This record gives sequence, structure tokens and C-alpha cells, in this order.
Amino acid sequence: MKATEIHLARRPQGDPVPEDFREVTVRLPDPGPGQLLVRNVLMSVDPYMRVRMAKLPTYPAWEIGDPLDGSAIGVVVSSADPALPTGTVVSHRYGWRDHALVSAADLRTLPSSPGIPLTAHLDVLGMTGLTAYVGLRRIAGLRAGESVHVSGAAGAVGTATGQIARILGAARVTGSAGSAEKVAYLTGELGYDAAFDYHTEDLSSALGAIAPDGFEVYFDNVGGDHLEAALNVISPHGRIAVCGASSAYSAPGDADAPGNLIYVLTKRLRMEGFNVREHLAHYEGFVTQAAQWMHEGTLHSRVTVIEGLSRAVEAFQLMLKGAHRGKMLVRLSDDPV
Repeated sequence: MKATEIHLARRPQGDPVPEDFREVTVRLPDPGPGQLLVRNVLMSVDPYMRVRMAKLPTYPAWEIGDPLDGSAIGVVVSSADPALPTGTVVSHRYGWRDHALVSAADLRTLPSSPGIPLTAHLDVLGMTGLTAYVGLRRIAGLRAGESVHVSGAAGAVGTATGQIARILGAARVTGSAGSAEKVAYLTGELGYDAAFDYHTEDLSSALGAIAPDGFEVYFDNVGGDHLEAALNVISPHGRIAVCGASSAYSAPGDADAPGNLIYVLTKRLRMEGFNVREHLAHYEGFVTQAAQWMHEGTLHSRVTVIEGLSRAVEAFQLMLKGAHRGKMLVRLSDDPV
């Protein structure tokens, strides 16, 4: 059958533009033993994808002409595996296309979860939630009673991080976001203790005002001047989980380093970057726990959905500009019944 895929046409220079991508029609063979043809329903666009479009040491890059990929949910429409019949709802890594030929070993069957929307499996019940959990629990070693600050707190991982920090016993959670509306969202719907709009001349002063007693854990999604401000305010012996550096994604080789890195020494801080794919052994256990949190009403999923594969590049651009709340998803076809 014919399928449509989005390929990388060239490496973006600065912010990605439509000419950096190409919509390609391919022909998929019938499934062979252990394979399934999946009609994709939803796909995720994420900040790390911008890094994969560059060519950086030790980070897996897409080559020119490669189909893009990423987390997706679909429904099996043809199967050569009797354990996964037609109609099975699955998650896999073959996003950025309307249909995918997938090995049974490369997908996960999604359970029927009354009361939990399908979109949550690409958000707090997926890699987004796992990223927040791993960063807080395993990288930063968050302990009950500590304070947490999150940069980019209204994005997908930031939204999950604030909620999970509270569930894990954080006494105080603060964050930064890109508009007054998003700040209100953090302190209202998500229950952050305080937040500020990072479009300010002095990030350190703004952060110090909402966290006058400092904080023990900084969850960094932005890097750059946000990291510099956090180094100014974080408490001695604090821990920094570096999840992302969105301020540098469009020009990864030209980003300025914080000028106060000496505070890592003088405050005896621990700072560690991480890639959640190195922590997949914790995935199934996390999903079970996170689903329970959702049923209890302590963990919520917030997504922004753009319709159609033809708008996937637009969704990616909007996500990089912060024109969304929570997780940015693209709906590729109707949800499975």
C-alpha cells in the first residue's frame, strides 16, 4: 500500500522552515512474519527532534533524506503476528507518517483505560511523564520536603514535572513560562506555588522573588540564561537535572555558557544531563504508577492537538516557539473505536 512520510530535506539553519522537510509517498510491502501494518492515529513533536536535525557528537542524528520518527499511537490494520490481531491499539517509534510497517518487537500494546484519554499515552503516561519522573527521582534525587524549580514549566515535560514533583512530596514547586496566561495556568490549574514570565530583563531577580529561600532541585528544560539564574538562586548542595536546552536548539554550537558556573564549585552542586532512553527499564513500572495517579486525580494530562500530517511541520514550528500548552500532538486519523 502507499503511505505518506515526512523526510528531512536539509539541515535547518536556525529555526526550521518548511523547505527543510519533504513529504514523500512510499509503497509499503505486506507484513512479513512478526510484522504489522499500523495506521497511525496520533504522533508527538518534541524539542529533542530539533537536535536530531543537527549533527552533534554522541547524539543520534537524522541523515538527509531520512524519514523522521518519534512516538506515535496507531491501530493495527494488517497483521502477520497472531498475538496482535487487526484492531489492536499500539504505541511505537514510527511517527511522522500516516502508516508504518512495524516489527512486533518494536511496539507496545496499549491497555484499555476507562477515563484516560488516548492522548495521555503520548504525554504523562508516555516518554514525557517518564522523563519528568527520571529527572526528579533518579537524576536529582528529590526528597520529600524539598523545593523544586522548573524552567519551561508550561511545556510538555515541565507540565508533568511540576505535578510529579508534588506527588513525590516536594514542599514547594516554582516555575517559569513564556506568557502571563501560562503563568496563571501554572499557579492555577497545575498548582504551582509561584511562577514568573521569563520575558523579563533580569531572570535572577524574578526567580529570587518567587523563591526567596532558594530551592534544592532545579529541573532545567531551557539552559542558557535560565541555568545562569538558577545557579544564582539554588541552595548549597542543590542538584540540577539537565533535561533540555531549548534556548540553544536552533544554534547548538553558538550558545553562550552561563558565566557563573563557578557556583557549581562554591555551592557544592551536582549537575547531570540525561537522556530518558537510557532509563527505559523503569518504563513499565512508571506507566502503571502514573495511571494510578491519573485515576486518583493527582496527575493530569494537558495536550495541544494539530490536525493532519500535512500540518506536522507547522506543529513542530509552533512547539519550538512555545505556542502551545502541555504536549504538542498531531492527529493523523480518527481514533480507533
